[in-house]
Amino acid sequence: MKRCGWAPVDNASYLAYHDEEWGVPVHDDRRLFEMLTLEGAQAGLSWSTILNKREGYRRVFADFDAGTVARFSGRKVERLLADPSIVRNRMKVESTINNARQVLTVQEEDGSLDAYLWSFVGGSPKVNRFRSLGDIPPESPESKAMSKDLKRRGFRFVGPTVCYAFMQACGLVNDHVVSCFRYRQVAG
Repeated sequence: MKRCGWAPVDNASYLAYHDEEWGVPVHDDRRLFEMLTLEGAQAGLSWSTILNKREGYRRVFADFDAGTVARFSGRKVERLLADPSIVRNRMKVESTINNARQVLTVQEEDGSLDAYLWSFVGGSPKVNRFRSLGDIPPESPESKAMSKDLKRRGFRFVGPTVCYAFMQACGLVNDHVVSCFRYRQVAG
């Protein structure tokens, strides 16, 4: 079975992530907030590090309920910074709380985080036809536009590369290489 070259066959959780999640369109606000958080947390780290800490993130960030996370206090931040089940980086932890507040504003103004984020691709996945990993860009015009608007709204850890990784993970773009067995399945 052919897969994208980034999916290591010797790592079961990474392989499951590639085979079952990556590139599948996501429309649930909690899951979108989760993936935006995790992609931002990955900055400077490997995805396997974040994938291994995902359950910790879900636990400490109230399963990514934006209303709950938005109310986290400074005392809660200090407890989070002592928790080894997440990346203990103050700026990343504080950005998650800040971004939860921004998610609530987006939901109020745009109806849902889903509607807002998917507007950057016209509401349906952009299906690319890349033949190799080297063909896949680190960002796109859509991720640049998303990043710019998220920053304008006050979000943090949402550069164009983070936004593109988020778009790939949540199926806003299908960047499985054409030889990968998931390419056609995700393209639908």
